[in-house]
Amino acid sequence: MNLETDILVIGGGSAGCMAAIVAKEQNPDVSVVIIEKGEISRSGSIAMGMDALNIVVQPGITSPELYMKSALIATEGILDYNPSNIMAERSYSMLKRLESWGIRFPRDEENKYISLQVHAKGNFLLEMDSPDLKLVLAEKVKEAGVRIINRTIITKLLANGERANGAMGFNIRSGEFVVCKAKVTILANGGCARFSLPNSGYLYGTFDYPGNAGDGYSLAYQAGAQLTGFEYTQCSPLIKDLNCPLLYITLTRGAEVVNALGETIDLEYVSTQNMLKELREGRGPIFIKMNHLPEERIREIERILFTTERPIQKKFWENRGVDFREGLIELGETEYQLCGGHGMTGIVVNEKAETTLKGLYAAGDVACVPFQHLTGAFVFGEVAAEEAVKFVNNKELSEVDQSMINDEEQRLHNIMDNNKNGSISVKDFEYKVRRTISDYAIPPKNDQKLKRFLWWLPRFREEMKSIRITDYHELSKFEEIQFILDCAELSVHASLARKESRWGWFHYRTDYPEKDDRNWLKHIVLKKGIKSGEVQTLLVPIKKGGKN
Repeated sequence: MNLETDILVIGGGSAGCMAAIVAKEQNPDVSVVIIEKGEISRSGSIAMGMDALNIVVQPGITSPELYMKSALIATEGILDYNPSNIMAERSYSMLKRLESWGIRFPRDEENKYISLQVHAKGNFLLEMDSPDLKLVLAEKVKEAGVRIINRTIITKLLANGERANGAMGFNIRSGEFVVCKAKVTILANGGCARFSLPNSGYLYGTFDYPGNAGDGYSLAYQAGAQLTGFEYTQCSPLIKDLNCPLLYITLTRGAEVVNALGETIDLEYVSTQNMLKELREGRGPIFIKMNHLPEERIREIERILFTTERPIQKKFWENRGVDFREGLIELGETEYQLCGGHGMTGIVVNEKAETTLKGLYAAGDVACVPFQHLTGAFVFGEVAAEEAVKFVNNKELSEVDQSMINDEEQRLHNIMDNNKNGSISVKDFEYKVRRTISDYAIPPKNDQKLKRFLWWLPRFREEMKSIRITDYHELSKFEEIQFILDCAELSVHASLARKESRWGWFHYRTDYPEKDDRNWLKHIVLKKGIKSGEVQTLLVPIKKGGKN
């Protein structure tokens, strides 16, 4: 399949859908294509609904300045001002856009939005009642006249080292090779959820959407864009054996966290670090306790959990025989992930969603706007669309090196031909890769552990020749393993470069156990060496407040 378009959006989740919708609003004559690895109606980190918009600055109640103070605390100063500030400034208008689409934000008896505190400062989280948010977004995309290519994995960007001109990939069911030439490409295909192994050992039992294998990080890196925050390896204390979210939903409504001794854990605000500390220091397991709450509050929590936030929870708790009125909810530590939505990892972008590669924009979890959550996905989807429409104005499609296209198609054919009789299943190989990531690339870190992973890396890449590939779905999983390996390599190089401990447990180095603001209050930026092809590490100063 050969396509040409003005704007190509890779990823049909929250950020990708918003980008496509807004692009068509800005100029209905602009052609827009979304290429989605799954099916757009139920794809991305929010495959169904959402109970809150985590960052909304309400005029007269909170302010962008207060949000930025909170963000600086959360990031421990490793934050560029402008992108996060733009997100805060545009958050309220985004809420109003969503309301105009029928998304409901509950109000109290005084007709004020219901807001809760989960940040260090200010009540920025607003309750949302939208069990079918993803369906609303998908329908808006279709109404806008956007072309949607489902079940197609992107394997390489069309890029010449200076600018991006589209992308290539294949349909994971039919194997059809897809080439889409574009004036502008917007990456919106999530973070790397499949990084380390969940405690269950189940490859897809991850907290975040398991289809997110670091595709966007790897694609951008291989094309020449810069990335940052890969040393921020994060996990969360969530429902044991299910990895479903419930902290914000329960704790903001009066629930408590207790340790194995029955002691209530001081959370400051909703501090996952304090919960993880209890586990590290041997006072686990830890539990959510709600038996002190009034019946109406427990019913409110159940309504949100069982209708909006992963309805499977209802059956899960029934099968466990747990009643929130008397039973405890055990929390377990999730796998580690790399993410720009819940964390600080991503492609370097400015306040216009521009990457360091001309013609390439990034929005959502794939972009480094720390702790942007759903608000950032929507806002920077909107920003990327506005800037992309300006960029394509009166521009022609750039010439693309046909040999690059031929080489990629041949590479994929060669894998199918050469790996038919491989001795290792895709599943078993991914398990070994992610177990090794768990062994060497996550906290506690030190020089020897991290370098040990780099010893394994070329061996894994060589041994991939032994993976058995019998259909195009397995070929897509083969490609995802390559993305995961790229992300692990980037994370290890960033972790080696930051010779200090920062962000609590998430970048704790036993050989450098103290935080060192004097020498390390700066970004670790990564890019691919043009000549060597190896990971290049840059130390980049923090951009202070104010618009540049």
